[in-house]
Amino acid sequence: MSRGFFITFEGLDGSGKTTQLRRLASHLESEGHKVVTLRQPGGTVLGDRIRSILLDSKSEATLGPIAPLAEMSLMFADRAQAIAEIILPAINAGNIVLCDRYTDSSEAYQGGGRQLGSERILAMHRAACDNLQPDLTILLLPSLEASLHRARRRNQRHVQQTGSDENRFERESDDFYRRIYQKYEEIAAREPNRVIPIRDDASIDAIQTRIRELVASRIKTPVATP
Repeated sequence: MSRGFFITFEGLDGSGKTTQLRRLASHLESEGHKVVTLRQPGGTVLGDRIRSILLDSKSEATLGPIAPLAEMSLMFADRAQAIAEIILPAINAGNIVLCDRYTDSSEAYQGGGRQLGSERILAMHRAACDNLQPDLTILLLPSLEASLHRARRRNQRHVQQTGSDENRFERESDDFYRRIYQKYEEIAAREPNRVIPIRDDASIDAIQTRIRELVASRIKTPVATP
């Protein structure tokens, strides 16, 4: 059995990555691919517990301030569990894995936003993830202002509809997000073969078309068996 293909989606909250991941999954399945999707943090029982700590804006009222190194370590605990439980088994079974965030998010948010630096994040990736790298990373980088506006508006709707508040990061300053944005640019420049940035504010359909074309250039359509 041939190895599967591992694709990650990256970008600021509000960049549209989750919508594009879902659309790509539907498209690939329509072509006959077996697709596994997940998000980080989350996706496993342990990961969902970690997500509730890291993203809930009420966490720090209960637990106290979460130190940047503790935040980074929890992100990698979630990631290591997802690799063992979901990602590697799916890849080894020949599936396409689509993951909403991966280590690039930690390098951008904790390395850049929290100012821990890239070296520490990449060392943690080698230790906790056995250096498992995506085959392709789609980095959505519309304007910073547009992303923040969409993310904060979306979270307000989410709180109203579900009562669940995953707004801990969105409450950070614009300077925090400028550091994240710059770190994503650095990652794209450092790894141009893996990380493909889409920087404009095109329509959802136009971006979807570009992503389909990009993925089609990397993955062959499966041949139907009689």
